[in-house]
Amino acid sequence: MEVEVVEEQEKRKSIKMKRSNKNEKTSSSSAPINNLDDGCLMHIFSFLSPIPDRYNTALVCHRWLYLACHPQLWLRVDRSVKDLSEPGVFPNIEEAVSAARPGDTILIAAGGSHLASNILIRKPLCLIGGGEVPDETTLFCLRGSDSALEFLSTCKLTNLTVKAELGCCLLHRSGRLIIDECIIQCESNPLDHLSCPIVSTAGSGVFPSKVKSHSDSVSVSHTRIEGGAKAVLTSGDLTLQRVRVIYARTSLYFWFDVDCK
Repeated sequence: MEVEVVEEQEKRKSIKMKRSNKNEKTSSSSAPINNLDDGCLMHIFSFLSPIPDRYNTALVCHRWLYLACHPQLWLRVDRSVKDLSEPGVFPNIEEAVSAARPGDTILIAAGGSHLASNILIRKPLCLIGGGEVPDETTLFCLRGSDSALEFLSTCKLTNLTVKAELGCCLLHRSGRLIIDECIIQCESNPLDHLSCPIVSTAGSGVFPSKVKSHSDSVSVSHTRIEGGAKAVLTSGDLTLQRVRVIYARTSLYFWFDVDCK
């Protein structure tokens, strides 16, 4: 009698174990997000903000790393990559901007300085620094250039440091320029009065543009601006508005808009 009871208990245990193992396999294999194909996952990733959300998805697993860094989602500027045949990877910013499609995001690798002199941007783009802080990704403009970047379309810069030896760092011609959590710096020199970190000529007629619109503006938030005669210089129809400055221990952080009167 006791033997029959023991056998019955063992049967019940084995049945329970089989059921639990079956449930575990079913739950792991039927995870909704992992059952989607690559195209669906990339479409979902495209709705995430590039930094930090899409960047963090690349840390989940090898598959998500491949999809999150796919050139359909963003282009990369990385001088350390030796195999430039890899799609979506470029050795410098100018080539990446030239190859980009309207609405693309360009991730600029952290470490060292990336040369940026008179790079003309005529299409909506988003340029993002790949470091944890803006200081880790620097765009450097040599003396003799009008600016590091020149904008004739709606664009966004974030998590970047832009430096210029003489002249201006960012030249805004038209479109809506958004600068968020960046460092804009004119190098100190005897001709500092000729330098200006941000210059906007929108609406001045100095440089007529086919893409000119009524939504020309510059929006700056949580950004350090250093050097030069003024933080921003306007020579068109736009004026400085809604200025807010926070004094930190080592620097000033600016929030302001350059918009129509």
